[in-house]
Amino acid sequence: MSSRFSRRRRARVAYPVLLLLAPVLAAGCSAPPSAAPNSGGWVGPTAPATAGQPATPTASPAPTASPAPTAARASASASPTRAGLRHVFPVRASNVDYHPTHSAYPGTDIFADCGEPVVAVTDGTILEVSRVDRFDRRGPLGPNNGGLSVSLLGDDGVRYYGSHLSAITAGIDVGDRVRAGQQVGRVGRTGNANNVCHVHFGISPACTGRGDWWIRRGVVWPARYLDSWRRDGNREPAAEVGAWRRKHGCPKAPTAGGEAG
Repeated sequence: MSSRFSRRRRARVAYPVLLLLAPVLAAGCSAPPSAAPNSGGWVGPTAPATAGQPATPTASPAPTASPAPTAARASASASPTRAGLRHVFPVRASNVDYHPTHSAYPGTDIFADCGEPVVAVTDGTILEVSRVDRFDRRGPLGPNNGGLSVSLLGDDGVRYYGSHLSAITAGIDVGDRVRAGQQVGRVGRTGNANNVCHVHFGISPACTGRGDWWIRRGVVWPARYLDSWRRDGNREPAAEVGAWRRKHGCPKAPTAGGEAG
């Protein structure tokens, strides 16, 4: 009986002592290291201690940022009929003029001094380049009348064509990407230009993309778009060109006029 009483008494005495010692014991213990930020809760391994120095935790490696998309990838992902593209006047010259109409088919002759820069109307990809003047008055009429020429498929889905050039800019080749205002050639009088310095300018859908000169020369009247671009406007021909194609398709031969500008 006395033995059990003694054990109970010692236990009651021990509890206050432990409570008094708790703050001292806590002060002598290190808190566990917290997880490194952005580490997913993982803490790097402890580096071995050197002589006279305590071991230190090794920092976890910093996460690697994903590379930013390159301009090429961004361009490749863009819609081929992207709306809101910038459009510019196709000839960069102070002394320039053009007819609102043409001969037997929609198109425009833009008159400027030979050698003045001809530029891409909008962002796009070069479809055709003719660096040799193969025009012959004896025929065939049509395919070679443009002389030196460039056609561009704009990112708006519209084909833009300029011919009678005196030169094609070096480095401009089929498949190249160009930006609005980038020089692609110079005003000239090759092909059937009748010795008059000008650029024949045509707007059309890219039906076959190559060789369809009777479509490439122009299917919608360019003048109202040229009027806008000359005033730094941005009137877009994509809707009119799309409507023309839905109505006419892609004719397999010329339907009016035998000559291409």
